[in-house]
Amino acid sequence: MKRAFLLLLGLYAVYAIAMVFMHPGHLYPFLQNDRVLQGFERVELAADDGAALSLQEAERDGPIVLYFMGNGGAISAFGPPLQTHVRAGRHVVAMEYRGGGGRSGQPSEAALKSDSLVIADWALGKGKPVVVHGYSLGTGLAVHVAKNRDVAAVILEAPYDRLCNLMTRSALLPACLMPGVQKWDTLADAPDVVAPVLILHGASDRIIPPDRSAALASAFPNAERQVLNGAAHFDTFRRPAAQFATQRLFSLISP
Repeated sequence: MKRAFLLLLGLYAVYAIAMVFMHPGHLYPFLQNDRVLQGFERVELAADDGAALSLQEAERDGPIVLYFMGNGGAISAFGPPLQTHVRAGRHVVAMEYRGGGGRSGQPSEAALKSDSLVIADWALGKGKPVVVHGYSLGTGLAVHVAKNRDVAAVILEAPYDRLCNLMTRSALLPACLMPGVQKWDTLADAPDVVAPVLILHGASDRIIPPDRSAALASAFPNAERQVLNGAAHFDTFRRPAAQFATQRLFSLISP
């Protein structure tokens, strides 16, 4: 019995070590379609480490929406929410992720967070109010920017408290305690965000369950959370209630 237990423990340890090396592939399964959305232009910048960095931009007269996509990793997969902002007259800036959408480089939590601040500084330099909108993986970037830069508001669509909590659930590992795991601990950043936060979460979201955003909402100083009945992970922003709440948020921002 003891020998069997030790064998199982050893196999579990090997599995845990393997997941440390393999989990980035699960976090960043990026598509490689490098298409520029209709009405957008690609802008090239340089990251802090000298790597190539790019964004897609659609200029309008309204405030800037700085958009951080999910782990599809290619802007072409996120046309509907971006075009919704454009039709509302908002100036849209969407960050492209290194390693995705045909862009060069290797994605990681540290690299993407560093890149998000470069893009944010570029957007803030235009002299307009900036609202950060993050979806799924990108909610961690949106909160990171809101913690470190002066933004007007934050929209979080299908957010998590800690991405490592989702890994714990799916991989049956104490991921938040494991060295070498990219934690994406949004909960730690939330108390330092002073801008108003709108959280939108589908009641039927099985990829990031709504209880993950409930834990996150309570950590922000100023957050409104809406759980949308009938919405899942991929269709939250299409819901009329989400559009109404978003429009209400923008109505509070001076042009």
